[in-house]
Amino acid sequence: MNVGIFSGSFNPIHIGHLALANYLCEYGYVDEVWFLVSPRNPLKQDALLMPDELRLELVKIATEGYPCFRASDFEFHLPRPSYTVHTLEELHKAYPADTFHLIIGADNWQLFPRWREHERIIRENHILIYPRPGYPVNKETLPEHVQLTDAPVFDISATFIRKAMKAGKDVRYFLHPQVWNKLVSIKPDNHE
Repeated sequence: MNVGIFSGSFNPIHIGHLALANYLCEYGYVDEVWFLVSPRNPLKQDALLMPDELRLELVKIATEGYPCFRASDFEFHLPRPSYTVHTLEELHKAYPADTFHLIIGADNWQLFPRWREHERIIRENHILIYPRPGYPVNKETLPEHVQLTDAPVFDISATFIRKAMKAGKDVRYFLHPQVWNKLVSIKPDNHE
């Protein structure tokens, strides 16, 4: 099976994440997208990061009912800090029959040479790049197994959503309805 690996903090997961993943499944880039929630790095105290279990719960809520999506705590069980190269290595061991496609934004592609063992990631995996405003990618220069998708641009960020909610804005349409309901039901200081 062709599996898209969408790893991130999902702080919180929003419609941009979901619409992109839906597009990649429905337009034949991958058969499934696994949302790998990245755990809080114990070496960094990020006060803006919601607890790991809450972020995972929100991803589960958002992905429930669509058969091509899977919420995953796979990275929670790996040594920390976790690096993408190690996550992919462990995924290959755990699911040898699947072909993995790392999903990253064009902004991250520009930073990709700074990633730990980036050449190995390219050599051993497929990479799907989704467009981001202000980050052009030249398709002609991409290595083998690296593909620029024609996914629509969703310029929505979790930072925008957190700030809007902290300011008391009703941004329910930027989130899956049950994710919105869960976030407004908990104390605001839990997602500032």
